[in-house]
Amino acid sequence: MTNPGIAKRTRPCHGGGAMPDDEQLRIHRFGSPASVLTHETTESPRPAAGEVVVRVHAAPINPADLNWIEGTYGVRPELSATPGIEGCGIVDSSQAADFSPGDRVFFLHRAGSWATRVALPSTAACKLPAGIDLDQAAMLKVNPATAWRLLHGFTALHGGDWVVQNAGNSGVGRCLIQLARDLGVRTISFVRQPALAAELEHLGADLVLADDDDGRAAALDAMGGRHAALACNAVGGESALRLMNLLRDGGAHITYGAMARRPLTVPNGLLIFRDLAIRGLWVSRWIEQAPDAEIRQTYHELASRVADGRLVQPIDSRHPLRDFDAALTRNAAADRHGKVLFTP
Repeated sequence: MTNPGIAKRTRPCHGGGAMPDDEQLRIHRFGSPASVLTHETTESPRPAAGEVVVRVHAAPINPADLNWIEGTYGVRPELSATPGIEGCGIVDSSQAADFSPGDRVFFLHRAGSWATRVALPSTAACKLPAGIDLDQAAMLKVNPATAWRLLHGFTALHGGDWVVQNAGNSGVGRCLIQLARDLGVRTISFVRQPALAAELEHLGADLVLADDDDGRAAALDAMGGRHAALACNAVGGESALRLMNLLRDGGAHITYGAMARRPLTVPNGLLIFRDLAIRGLWVSRWIEQAPDAEIRQTYHELASRVADGRLVQPIDSRHPLRDFDAALTRNAAADRHGKVLFTP
């Protein structure tokens, strides 16, 4: 059921006698998304020199979007602002030499994608291959790239190596399973709901176990004493420590999320006697700091896999911008399966 407060939080943001053409979601203060988001109308943007205007096809709700709205993310925007870390669309108009109307693109940098159209520098857009599913392309920037960097950025993996991860049914976890499958790397994925095992095994997971001490014991048995080369942690707390205890000497433990909101506790012995590498990954920082050629080659590899169906992310539901209350409710639902998309 749609929240009746939507009408009270819908406002125009145009001047003079011009008719509004576009919609966007905005925040004017930090706080709970359900209380601070507003649906607004505005005139369509026009591209400045070196810019493109993209008609947004779809933009997902990510946990980072919600933290950004709350003001608890790693960076805080100047207000007022339009949320939306990722998304994709079709170029409407261009003042950039490399882009033409009709080009399909995804947003490489934050674009405020919870909108009908966005104007952005051409360097912040990346072309998509022909035939790619645009709903899938809308989710290309964050989860697939995080999984790719986990597998390629910290330790050399070889065919037959083991990678262990918690939150195996998360967006990153599902992408990691599929990418590791193609690399010939074996995965053990820990989950809170073991009933998800069949679904993850269909994606290519070698083993799916409950995220508890019994699951850790089963993982050790499955590896036959050969500990994992890489551990990918999105939870923290005791779950993160279980992953550490599955690593071989010199293995890498990478934290990219903190779902349990509990800190890492690293026993001294794991550092002194096992020489574990404890690192973190924030894919936004990689996008900002890595060479442009590396970034675009990574996304070329990922987009190719999405286009030919080797890399798929589930979609739970699609919502117009005006129904943002329903989208937020669905995003928080216990039975949500996949991403919630805004489809302007």
